[in-house]
Amino acid sequence: MELTAAEHVNWRDYLELCKPKVVLLMILTAVIGMFLATPGFVPWDVLVFGNLGIALCAGSAAAINHVVDQRIDSVMARTRNRPIAQGRVSTTSAIVFAVTIGVLGMAVLLVFVNALTAWLTFASLIGYALIYTYFLKRATPQNIVIGGLAGAAPPLLGWTAVTNDVHGYGLLLVLIIFAWTPPHFWALAIHRREEYAKVDIPMLPVTHGNAFTALHILLYTLLMFASTILPFATGMSGPLYLLGAVVLGGGFLYWAVLLMIGKDRRAPMETFRYSIVYLMALFIIMLVDHWLFPNPMSIVYPF
Repeated sequence: MELTAAEHVNWRDYLELCKPKVVLLMILTAVIGMFLATPGFVPWDVLVFGNLGIALCAGSAAAINHVVDQRIDSVMARTRNRPIAQGRVSTTSAIVFAVTIGVLGMAVLLVFVNALTAWLTFASLIGYALIYTYFLKRATPQNIVIGGLAGAAPPLLGWTAVTNDVHGYGLLLVLIIFAWTPPHFWALAIHRREEYAKVDIPMLPVTHGNAFTALHILLYTLLMFASTILPFATGMSGPLYLLGAVVLGGGFLYWAVLLMIGKDRRAPMETFRYSIVYLMALFIIMLVDHWLFPNPMSIVYPF
């Protein structure tokens, strides 16, 4: 591969293209989706190859996001030090890298897991890398709501990797993350409103103002809270999960209300930070509950 004069090969730059922190959160939910899909232990090959394939495809989508967003990344303070924006990785190199790991991830899923998981993962990749990043992000203030479906897929992908079946419980996990995404991202968007306005990205705080966005953060938080009760209501999860969902959801509602009141300048970023901890803790508690209070209606899937 021919490099530009400004480009210096550094594996850390290519790792950064994959947005590893975001991918790790996705893999956490995928792993938990796997374990929730079976009353026993997930077979080692599904656990290893399933998450490897999902991670590679997620990294590919993230790298494409860097390529598409390089102009706005170079302007926004939060992203101006990214590898492509700084010229440490050329656009061509990034595209080759994204395609390579994306194809490798699909091959791993097709060969070692199952076709259903592979094609659902591919649909998620296209949804985030192209439909959201290339079109929705620049087209509508509802971009994160519509595009959030792609980012909500990992627990379902983990579920289908084990069962080779799209089950209602797996879709319920998608619903939780889908409802979580708007309040999570809009809180950050309020904090970075001026930067999004500078690069003409129609995030909700830019087009409708902070107060309108804060109200919708609260409304989506209530929707998210209701969706997190459904695993208990449907018999998927037990009392430990219900307690965790109520306590964690109460914390999220606290920050959403504080954000809507608008008197605490720390509220947007504190809400954003809490939302990350919230999702991790919610899924971990769901897994612990699954092991401590197994659902007697669980189906033992043949492997």
